Amino acid sequence: MENEKTELLRVERLKKYFHTPYGVLHAVDDVSFTVRKGETLGIVGESGCGKSTLGRAILRLHEPTAGRVFFEGYNILTYDKGAMKALRRDMQIIFQDPFASLNPRMSVSETICEALLIQKLYSPRDKEGLRKRVLELMELVGLAPRLINAYPHELDGGRRQRIGIARVLALNPKLIICDEPVSALDVSIQAQILNLMQDLQDELGFTYLFITHDLSVVKHLSDDILVMYLGQMVEKAPAAALFEKPLHPYTQALLSAIPVPDPDFEAKRITLKGELTSPIEPAPGCRFAKRCPQVKETCLGANIPFRELGENHFAACTMV
Repeated sequence: MENEKTELLRVERLKKYFHTPYGVLHAVDDVSFTVRKGETLGIVGESGCGKSTLGRAILRLHEPTAGRVFFEGYNILTYDKGAMKALRRDMQIIFQDPFASLNPRMSVSETICEALLIQKLYSPRDKEGLRKRVLELMELVGLAPRLINAYPHELDGGRRQRIGIARVLALNPKLIICDEPVSALDVSIQAQILNLMQDLQDELGFTYLFITHDLSVVKHLSDDILVMYLGQMVEKAPAAALFEKPLHPYTQALLSAIPVPDPDFEAKRITLKGELTSPIEPAPGCRFAKRCPQVKETCLGANIPFRELGENHFAACTMV
């Protein structure tokens, strides 16, 4: 239990801007949070809110524009390429599209072996050791041994995603960033993959950043949930508190859109009107203001501080 309370990842005022012909796009703008070992932080928001860019910036797949990322107490944004290559053993990512993230020319065995060889955990000559490790990983993620020489086009989406997970587990990482890992899968397959990931966390103690637009999924997996809107944090709270009492109008609208499998249930949907604020050179003030049903003058003209409004419950809103 003591280990679970230890901070693994701390992100401080992280920014990622992209220069476009029309101006500077603020994809991730001043994001800060911490994640403890063995826990899951869910990151949610609409498509285009910057959550995937945030995950890639933490791993330096996108080089951050500003800010700091501390992993086990060290600012990894100061690391050179050699240090970052070594760090890849501890920080891995599961991509959204299981087919696009796999090399179609590589078999299941070759795909899983690749990281082991790149990180020099096994010698290419140790074919028996490699095969044994691949079979162990396949068993861990529920892949039949007979698929060891199969290719991605021969497998369905669920099995492809299991290959992606096995590839990540090969290095026994401490942090796994899950970038919409089930959104491209059928609902029945989604449940299998989510259950697998939860079982692996319970068994092996992984720490997850779980990026998704589906709040109903993240509710059951996350210890804390961070809600993003157009590159900024709008709310962060323990999962139970966020669902019980959402404070930000955007979070309230997201929760109202969760489908309820009951034909007699009358959902009170919050319909958002108005156009999106442009993330290119955004003006000061709340970026949700143009769509917010509760907008007031105090929401405009100055950025809204992200402040604690309850126990570990933070929001950037003038209305609470």
